[in-house]
Amino acid sequence: MGYSLRPLAAAVAVACSTMAWQQAYAQTTLNEVVVSAGKIREAATPQQVGSAEIAAQHAITRDTASLLRDVPGVSLYGAGGVSSLPAIHGLADDRLRITVDGMDFISSCPNHMNPPLSYLDPTNVAKIRVVAGIAPVSVGGDSIGGAIIAETLPPQFAAPGQGTLAKGEVGAFARSNNNAVGGNLAATLATENLSISYSGALAKADNYKAGGDFKRTTATGRSGHTLALDEVGSTAYDSRTHTLGFAVRGGNHLVEAKLGYQDVPYQLYPNQRMDMLDNEQKRLNLRYLGQYDWGLLDARAYYEAVDHYMNFGDDKQLVYGTAVNGMPMYSRGRTTGFNLKADIDLGDHDLLRVGGLYQHYTLHDWWPASGTGGMSPLSFENINAGRRDRLGVFAEWEKRVSAQWTSLLGARYERVETDAGNVHGYGNAMGSQLTDTAAFNARSHARADNNVDLTALARYTASQTADLEFGLARKVRSPNLYERYTWSTWSMAAVMNNFVGDGNGYVGNPDLKSEKAYTASFTFDWHAADRSWELKATPYYTYVDDYIDAVRCTAGSACTANNTTTRNQFVVLQYANQDARLYGVDLSGRAPLARTGFGEFGIKGLINYTKGENRDTGDHLYNIMPLNARLSLTHQSGGWANAIEWAGVHGKRDVSGVRNEIATAGYSLIHLRASYTWQNVRVDFGVENLFDRFYYLPTGGTYTGQGTTMSINGIPWGIAVPGMGRAFYAGLNVKF
Repeated sequence: MGYSLRPLAAAVAVACSTMAWQQAYAQTTLNEVVVSAGKIREAATPQQVGSAEIAAQHAITRDTASLLRDVPGVSLYGAGGVSSLPAIHGLADDRLRITVDGMDFISSCPNHMNPPLSYLDPTNVAKIRVVAGIAPVSVGGDSIGGAIIAETLPPQFAAPGQGTLAKGEVGAFARSNNNAVGGNLAATLATENLSISYSGALAKADNYKAGGDFKRTTATGRSGHTLALDEVGSTAYDSRTHTLGFAVRGGNHLVEAKLGYQDVPYQLYPNQRMDMLDNEQKRLNLRYLGQYDWGLLDARAYYEAVDHYMNFGDDKQLVYGTAVNGMPMYSRGRTTGFNLKADIDLGDHDLLRVGGLYQHYTLHDWWPASGTGGMSPLSFENINAGRRDRLGVFAEWEKRVSAQWTSLLGARYERVETDAGNVHGYGNAMGSQLTDTAAFNARSHARADNNVDLTALARYTASQTADLEFGLARKVRSPNLYERYTWSTWSMAAVMNNFVGDGNGYVGNPDLKSEKAYTASFTFDWHAADRSWELKATPYYTYVDDYIDAVRCTAGSACTANNTTTRNQFVVLQYANQDARLYGVDLSGRAPLARTGFGEFGIKGLINYTKGENRDTGDHLYNIMPLNARLSLTHQSGGWANAIEWAGVHGKRDVSGVRNEIATAGYSLIHLRASYTWQNVRVDFGVENLFDRFYYLPTGGTYTGQGTTMSINGIPWGIAVPGMGRAFYAGLNVKF
């Protein structure tokens, strides 16, 4: 059933430059406030998902990470309906630096249910920049796979002499398959020097249905509650986000404050044992941006508070033993951060960037006694008094060597310190809790990493129609708190610590070293002089020393001989440093086809290929997206913008043996999209998966969306998470 993409590879070319290091520079321009600093940056052409592309997705998705699906080199790990995890060249989650308005958020959840982009609704995103592969040290740090820079709408001010600016927009959407509905509202009131804004969005959905039956049981473990054989359990969600902004400008200076609040009453997960039944985030972001004779100064301070609660949602068994409380799990994360960056003009051809950051993060992850089975009499301390502090500085020199050559050299140093307090289990001997806690508490937990990043990049403009970009980088990432400090080998506890969605259990390792990635990348860019057509190819290669992979656990209650050898069950794993390599190529392109009396026709597409290998074991790396492609035929006429899109994915056969990862068949899908815009009104409508094809998500993880999920093998093994069947959608947006 595998679907081959080889014939298409010769016809479609697409690729996003992994050397798009110049994207990062646009984040400090002051186009809305003052003249941009730096003379070199003006020539850069950032790779980004802009407002037009984002507006086209408002009616299709409420998952901000999915806005990146048309960016070459990017794939998505499946998760909750608004919380998928982006991956760049096979590296995902904490291996990427993902910032939201300059803030570094950290997932405060043993399943990473609250990743950074989940705190943004697509309607509140102004643009997203993706630096695939080699990120400049000015935007990287504590990451090895690239950077994603998301920004909300910048403050707007009245034009000189205008008096007062008052504007806003309101929108709504609906989707058929999962009965998704939602709305958004934004408003701005401003003078020439003062701006007040608000944006908010609500979204709610039921479980979605696949394109056919994929399981053998309708049981959920709850009396009287069943799911149809084609219903993908635990995919419902309810999300509410709000942002309030204040800004003052004077001359070449801007001071801005943004208050953010998100409440998620529930978001269920088809590839996790638990569900998010409450997540509240509060954040404060303060920024100063100023232009001086010598350049640009950007300073930021922020604070984030996350309170997270998990238990079994409606599609998973709640009652175990004699109690009815299920398994309550709480996480409390607090983050305080400071960022400082300066762009210093050294002349007509040189620009120096310097800066630093400090981030203080604390985590308490505990599971109160519920009385269910062995979950009493104490609270289970999963991570007690966890702490992760980052202190970093960087310097970056960009030089225009000649009319054809531009170079960039950078170095970054970060010290990352982690620690955690002593722990205890539920206070009984079930699952080696007493033995595991004694072993963990007998050790020193404090760790300190001294990480050094280095980048060297160059761009050569051969002609008006050809450019070459290439570079080398060394990038370093320190382990997160869950990788280092989760301690229980008891299978029931271990399966609750899993942020990759494979259904297995994970145990931390305090001795983990930092990952060190060495990357080489090239981008060949052919294009028309006016960029009316483009063709890009980006081959890349990354070798990772001390890659944090997993091994079957060898000591503890679940670490049996069967756990070591089984190939058709869920298992318990422990994090371990091993060496790995990843390589591949991105292709991308676009071109006009015809201009007729019926409008303008064009074509665009992309092809991505990534290979990931564990060099110590010969195993394949987990959740690597197989060869995949997208091809779109576009049409524009007056206010109409329409497209027919084909998406194809090759069968996934290179799977992680240590995790018993599930292979998936290839597939192809057809999507139809249409929109009409007149004056201040935009209407979107279309259909996803037009022919209602059944398919499994190759990076969607293992289906654990219903049943007795507390028991490691109390649910069937070997079912991948299916994709959504046919879905009609419509959206309306009105600006005023």
